[in-house]
Amino acid sequence: MKVVHVWVDADSCPRSVRDYIIKKAASLSLAVTFVANRAVPVDDKLLINKKSSFEMLTCENTPGAADDYIADHAEEGDMIVTRDIPLAAKLAERGFCVLNDRGTCYTKESAKKKLADRNFNMQLAEAGLTGNKKNVYGKKEFAAFAACFDKEIIKLIRDRSHSIL
Repeated sequence: MKVVHVWVDADSCPRSVRDYIIKKAASLSLAVTFVANRAVPVDDKLLINKKSSFEMLTCENTPGAADDYIADHAEEGDMIVTRDIPLAAKLAERGFCVLNDRGTCYTKESAKKKLADRNFNMQLAEAGLTGNKKNVYGKKEFAAFAACFDKEIIKLIRDRSHSIL
């Protein structure tokens, strides 16, 4: 049976999220691929586990290279973790389980709305009409991610095991 594969857009993924995914993958025998445009640190002590498969891929340092790699290699039943809204929208449209590091699991509809909001906010910013927003990532955001990840990964594992029966 093919294990559930977790793809992580690692360029902007917080260390706490990366570590959590590695720990969960070890306990659930998941495959994990971190994809980034640069070397992203991972705690080597967490990688010592024979039941899981971990890979760190460094793509060309060009805009969208990591996103394109994930979009081209993810398969049905995989999970993608990304902050990148256009990537999330593209993959949710294709039926993938996509979540961000703040505990949002995207549907086709919610990803389209988030992408439209993002584009609108970018237009406002280009016109100089936005204030200074701080992008804080703390315990609350991490807890929401962990709860969402646990819920969605169990669904994927359950779906995978039912599909082979």
